[in-house]
Amino acid sequence: MIKPRDELGTAMTDSAVRIMLLGSGELGKEIAIEAQRLGVEVVAVDRYANAPAMQVAHRSYVGDMRNADFLFSVVEREKPDAIIPEIEAINLDALFELERDGYFVVPNAKATWIAMHRERTRETLAKEAGVPTSRYAYATTLDELYDACERIGYPCHTKAIMSSSGKGSYFVRGPEDVPKAWEIAKKKARGSADKIIVEEHIDFDVEITELAVRHYDENGELVTTFPKPVGHYQIDGDYHSSWQPAEISEKAEREVYRIAKRITDVLGGLGLFGVEMFVKGDRVWANEVSPRPHDTGMVTLASHPPGFSEFGLHLRAVLGLPIPGEWVDGYRLFPIVAPAATHVIKANVPGYSPRFRGLSRALSVPNATIRLFGKPEAYPGRRLGVALAWDKDVEAAKRRAERIAHTVELRTRSGGWQSQEFIKKMHLL
Repeated sequence: MIKPRDELGTAMTDSAVRIMLLGSGELGKEIAIEAQRLGVEVVAVDRYANAPAMQVAHRSYVGDMRNADFLFSVVEREKPDAIIPEIEAINLDALFELERDGYFVVPNAKATWIAMHRERTRETLAKEAGVPTSRYAYATTLDELYDACERIGYPCHTKAIMSSSGKGSYFVRGPEDVPKAWEIAKKKARGSADKIIVEEHIDFDVEITELAVRHYDENGELVTTFPKPVGHYQIDGDYHSSWQPAEISEKAEREVYRIAKRITDVLGGLGLFGVEMFVKGDRVWANEVSPRPHDTGMVTLASHPPGFSEFGLHLRAVLGLPIPGEWVDGYRLFPIVAPAATHVIKANVPGYSPRFRGLSRALSVPNATIRLFGKPEAYPGRRLGVALAWDKDVEAAKRRAERIAHTVELRTRSGGWQSQEFIKKMHLL
């Protein structure tokens, strides 16, 4: 693990500090931009050319990150100071071997291994960290899935043991939905589909993400700093809108920090973690954890000071640099500068070279902006951008962000212009 740092070099020289992104999507792109601002050299890796982070990196490589030989070859060639996994499709055995060879894997290979597998994640949350979770069971056959759903109770949620962004997940209302849930988990898993987890349905008030960051303070001590919880909602298991701060009670907020601290202490390492939780009244349940910046955390591009979005916080932690914070009731907190919200801009048709219009109207709205990710290929439901808005309260910011997102129109070479409002009406959002 990197030690506390007081100096940085210059990119593209022999003094450079170098990071390698394994996965180069929109989250990696923002990390790369923050790294560029600090003169850190960036190497971006992904399965396809011209991925978003590659467009702002110093160098890039295209290959299958599930292939250990490919990973070893690019790491040995570049010798990065930090290897930052950003996606699930990575050879985890290779990460452990690279760590044994002395490379710094962020936050560490074990945390990445745990978070990329739902059974390992749930067992870590419930048993090792000892935090509240929904009731759960596992199934490896269709008959076992029927039995697990009966034991947990309807309605419930089924999820492939390895997946993300809602892929392989299904909301099971009754026994008649079980065969469909089995089929979805088998067909849409990102990785292993040998086992399915069944989770109790929590009738929560709001789903939140706590962006807890483990880092060194100005005295070189390892501490955890907590930005305000981020509220969000999903459609078909995928993030659709987020806002900060989440509207939860002070008691629930302290419980969020307590749970996030226990989980991240177990996982260890340096960096920002996206800890997903359910909140109902003053009660909080842990759901999942991501050992890297979270898609819902893009709201911090508007709610946090410049350079201190979740991406800037992650980079500082990874580099061994301090992050300011204020101790309140036993927790080190990071303040927001304004209530803010995001709303996704999604594709509605497949095709290459997406084009966007309606930007004059969208960008004329005060206290708002958009981020277009630069993904070269579109397909229905793929996130291609996000609207950001800030206001005096989160409700106003949410309305503003949604309005801007629905103003943007999209087309690819295979289709005509379609607005986000049209996509919503066609039930594609």
